[in-house]
Amino acid sequence: MSPSRRQALLSHIGEFQLIQSIARGFSSRGPRPLIGIGDDAAILSHPSSAHLVISTDLLVEDVHFSRGTASLYDIGYKAAVANLSDIAAMGATPTYILVAVALPSHMKYHDWKELYRGLSVPCKAHGVQLVGGDTSTSRSSLFLAITILGQVEPNHGLTRGGAKEGDIIYVSGTLGNSSAGLAFLTRQASNGKISPLRQPMKFLVSRHLRPTPRIALGHLLSSHRFASAALDLSDGLSGDLLHLCRQSRVGALIQEANLPMSSHLLAYASQMNVDPLPWALHGGEEYELLFTVPPKYQRRLELAVKQLRIPVTAIGVITPHRSGLRITQQDGTIQKIMPQSYVHFSD
Repeated sequence: MSPSRRQALLSHIGEFQLIQSIARGFSSRGPRPLIGIGDDAAILSHPSSAHLVISTDLLVEDVHFSRGTASLYDIGYKAAVANLSDIAAMGATPTYILVAVALPSHMKYHDWKELYRGLSVPCKAHGVQLVGGDTSTSRSSLFLAITILGQVEPNHGLTRGGAKEGDIIYVSGTLGNSSAGLAFLTRQASNGKISPLRQPMKFLVSRHLRPTPRIALGHLLSSHRFASAALDLSDGLSGDLLHLCRQSRVGALIQEANLPMSSHLLAYASQMNVDPLPWALHGGEEYELLFTVPPKYQRRLELAVKQLRIPVTAIGVITPHRSGLRITQQDGTIQKIMPQSYVHFSD
């Protein structure tokens, strides 16, 4: 690409030339669309034996992301992962994606390409094809709307509504990294300087900007029917555990001592002289999976995830609905959990 084209304003290139330039970076694996990008709508082949899974997500600048703490590549990458994670939480296999974007006309062609390059990388890793969308100009902010499609075997889809009293509560990965990474980036941006990243900050920032969709874990949980309920951690452990408990009409008791925290998170919290628990308990945008497993499947699940090298941790147990959300603290006392996740349109 010539330097002049890279720096060209979107207003000088036009909508249709932009559309023609984006499809090549995405996956060509998996079922081919009968009609893809370039027509009024896509036509997709779909096996009659599978159930269709669909999710959509709207991302708004300065609500869901800030260009002060993330590059356009980062924004695209994370937007793709957020949608892939929704499919993972349903125990499904992602197949197609549609992207609608509104960009300020003063943005450059290179910026546009970086946004779509970020989108394409996690999609390509999981064989997800771009089959359509829309492009518009915006007067000021960047808007990104994604619809993702997947498929799951009949009666194997995971939901938030199946947890039962006595089920064991699990999370994948470690907690609090994303929110700590965002706190570090926000602090740097407010100070007006970006210094070279060193551990542990490098790890925490990476987990915020480049999270991992747990597609393999979701498929394992659904295909073996290990999980009674599941969802992904986008609103933070406390907020998403509340969602699961409301849908299942149960309560939950988790153990503070069992919450998995990375050594990088603990080191950064020590450096900043803060308690890491709020990050682990309330921090959002982890895109790990939170799920419940009946005790009869516990041993089989833990053997299966060990063989696949997928990190999961048992953090608590499902209790009666009247018990609400509670946590056993390090000193043995039991306290109610007050979820602190972000809620749109709240005061």
